[in-house]
Amino acid sequence: MKIYKIAVIAGDGIGPEVLAEGIKVLKTVAQLAGDFNFEFTYFPWGCEYYLKHGKMMDEDGLDTLKAFDAIYLGAVGYPGVPDHISLCDLLLKIRKGFDQYVNLRPIQLLEGAPCPLKDSRRDQIDMLVVRENSEGEYAGAGEWLFRGQPEEVVLQTGVFSRKGTERIIRYAYEIARKTKKTLTSISKGNALVYSMVFWDQVFAEVGREYPDVVTHSYLVDAACMFFVKEPERFQIVVTSNLFGDIITDLGAAIAGGMGLAAGANINPEGKHPSMFEPIHGSAPDIAGKGIANPLASIWSVSQMLDFFGQEEWGKVVLQAIEQVMVQKKSLTPDMGGTANTQEVGNEVVSILSKLCG
Repeated sequence: MKIYKIAVIAGDGIGPEVLAEGIKVLKTVAQLAGDFNFEFTYFPWGCEYYLKHGKMMDEDGLDTLKAFDAIYLGAVGYPGVPDHISLCDLLLKIRKGFDQYVNLRPIQLLEGAPCPLKDSRRDQIDMLVVRENSEGEYAGAGEWLFRGQPEEVVLQTGVFSRKGTERIIRYAYEIARKTKKTLTSISKGNALVYSMVFWDQVFAEVGREYPDVVTHSYLVDAACMFFVKEPERFQIVVTSNLFGDIITDLGAAIAGGMGLAAGANINPEGKHPSMFEPIHGSAPDIAGKGIANPLASIWSVSQMLDFFGQEEWGKVVLQAIEQVMVQKKSLTPDMGGTANTQEVGNEVVSILSKLCG
């Protein structure tokens, strides 16, 4: 029997609450499948750990995590710890340390999900955003000069290497070719005349190797408008670290809200573990109240199953999420229901058992 070793970093705020339901689903899938299982190891890293120890994770944390097949992350961030510390010293440290240069965020209007766009159909909101995840605007390069003086200057440097830019664009082209879908590049070449002109150039260069893939290119501001007005324009989307971060939150808003927003941080070569997470944040204002929506963390479980080659089980998990939303018996307050976090997780498990029993 195949055993998948999962490192669990529940993190802050509602992270432990929603991850518990995702783990419940993984255990149920393993029981139903019968030919694979999961082994979970828990790590206490996050902001609470930082306040006690002065660091977001152990100094040998990356070496420890190397032994796992995947990382399941809850949420990072809490009052009292600056956001740049919580982000850079845990989440970004793992992404960069394990070369998780592909960030996959599905923007898909599932059956039963609320949509704020009038008269939009499910087939109009069905895209996958491939976000560069290792450099770009989040490379952490720059300078702070004359700090505290009248002539104070801050330089934030985006880093776009040919290797980093080409590999993420090629990855997106491969998905588009495999799925026979269109590929759209989102950049800002009219204003960012070095980084984004280079991005556009590489997109065109790589595209010559994929003449069968239909492509489009949009400036990021126009793309945001079309996300709302004409989301059917987009199928596979490739973009930089910063723009990907922004447009996927917009995408989440049109596809049911942040309670359904899942993300995967992939090291395609498999040299390092990949990481899966809900992207709704730690929501400290509702932490401990038992009302956090666990569906995003369960959707990220579906992504993990896909990554492990268990695509059919990944589809079944999404089907269970859809049935929960269609039946509307067990939904958290953010989706108009009165159920608590555990009740939603229990309902997903119940539906899974019925679908596969």
